[in-house]
Amino acid sequence: MKRLALIVLAAVMLALCLSAGSGPGPQAGNPLMDPKDPEMTKQAPAKYRAQFITSKGNFTIEVTRAWAPRGADRFYNLVRNGFFDDARFFRVVSGFMVQFGINGDPKISAVWRDANFPDDPVKQSNTRGMVTFAKTPAPNSRSTQVFINYNDANAQLDSQGFSPFGKVVEGLDVVDKLYSGYGDAPPNGRGPDQGRVQAQGNAYLKAQFSNLDYIKSAKILP
Repeated sequence: MKRLALIVLAAVMLALCLSAGSGPGPQAGNPLMDPKDPEMTKQAPAKYRAQFITSKGNFTIEVTRAWAPRGADRFYNLVRNGFFDDARFFRVVSGFMVQFGINGDPKISAVWRDANFPDDPVKQSNTRGMVTFAKTPAPNSRSTQVFINYNDANAQLDSQGFSPFGKVVEGLDVVDKLYSGYGDAPPNGRGPDQGRVQAQGNAYLKAQFSNLDYIKSAKILP
């Protein structure tokens, strides 16, 4: 009987190890783990509003798809599937802009870091309150990072291919109050390093930049 009990115990332990070491894990079924998932590629309505509940208060972005269709679609699917939930406003530069859109989970960030989508022609200007996807100088380099313009002078970004897709229509005063004490990343400020945000997620930000405001949740309004 003792030998049988040991065999049963060994079998149970083996089963537990196999289940822990193989298979899809806790992210199984999460559309955020695959940028090509049908839930992440739906076409957005012609106009919609997204509400952001943050540590500083609430604000609402109204998106007009005709301004930048590809950007509007990407933003719609990120919001509706919870990509921005618990994400930090990791780059807040007074008088310039506030940037967010790196997921707090490094596993999700790794999936989306190079999930770029094609550029949209610039049809609107990067004036105060306008919302735009961040990009590099390279073409078709937008992925998940978004910024909100603080200043009308940001219209200078138009010629660089930054294409606004929406505008803050409620709570712009909340956006103005987001913590900006860290400023930009070095050497222009003492803010977070984006590479480490991608690799370490919220663990890095909570440990070294605990004053950052964050998105509690975001949703598409009816």
